[in-house]
Amino acid sequence: MTDSASMALDFEKDILEIEEKIEHLKLLAKDEDMDITRETKRLERKLSQHINRTYMNLSAWQKAQIARHPLRPHCLDYINAFIDDFTLLSGDRRFADDEAMVCGIGKIGEYAVVVIGQEKGNDVDSRIKYNFGMAKPEGYRKAQRMMDLADKFHLPVISFVDTAGAYPGVDAEARGQAEAIATSIEKCLKIKTPIISLIIGEGGSGGAIAIATANRVLMLEHSIYSVISPEGCASILWRSGDKTQEATEALRLTAQDLKALGIIDEIIKEPLGGAHRNIEQVFASVKEALLRHLKELIVISSDDLKTQRTEKFLKMGRNIGSLDIKER
Repeated sequence: MTDSASMALDFEKDILEIEEKIEHLKLLAKDEDMDITRETKRLERKLSQHINRTYMNLSAWQKAQIARHPLRPHCLDYINAFIDDFTLLSGDRRFADDEAMVCGIGKIGEYAVVVIGQEKGNDVDSRIKYNFGMAKPEGYRKAQRMMDLADKFHLPVISFVDTAGAYPGVDAEARGQAEAIATSIEKCLKIKTPIISLIIGEGGSGGAIAIATANRVLMLEHSIYSVISPEGCASILWRSGDKTQEATEALRLTAQDLKALGIIDEIIKEPLGGAHRNIEQVFASVKEALLRHLKELIVISSDDLKTQRTEKFLKMGRNIGSLDIKER
């Protein structure tokens, strides 16, 4: 089995098989000097039809799988792609540096910005280093320090959200995990500078909203954003991991659901098959969207930015509350 096949999602297996047949034919033609044009075109048409049929009708659970794809670009990939002159800043000035929360200053286009993001890592060693994107209290306190810095120097904040949730370990709880998350949300609401948050993979629970209480909340097309993971929801409601797919549907965690509910402001389209299939295209789309929203927000007064952000989330709570009542 090839590396790509081993990373294929369940519903991608047929697509990978066709792609491998095409590659095999090309290698065979190269070695044997064969004309494979007709057969290659037939397989490419079949591949295109299969990809379109598969990805145009994804279930919520399939979208969740794409959001977690091991080849999906992560926070540092976006920073390296289009945040120029990025300077990494470390530590919460109280306990330690949490590498799961990446923070620093850089430039996007003509704008100097503060960047905050959760990094998951892309192999065994880096995933352990970044704790699979699950920040501890010191990570959220580092984010707060960055927001204070942004407020002091009137710099916009861009946050890249990608976490299954805040780290739930005993040591994190002992150091005040819940308080750190709550204080981060409060800090987001208090500062008088633009905040744009982008959910690039998973946006899980308070661990996500701690850096996503923003003037504009954007989501990649196949990312997910919810109060709990599908697995956690299934274990609580049904006490069974077998109900994970049902839980995914019930949570209404897709970008399309959340846009309809008024939770997010924009869905950024991904390449057919997900962000991992054309990373450069995703970087270009994300950069364009961030610059567009920065241009709109940068001209709004500091007081109005703060008021707008507060009203946005108060309205969100009222809307969801009324929705719950109607559904009961």
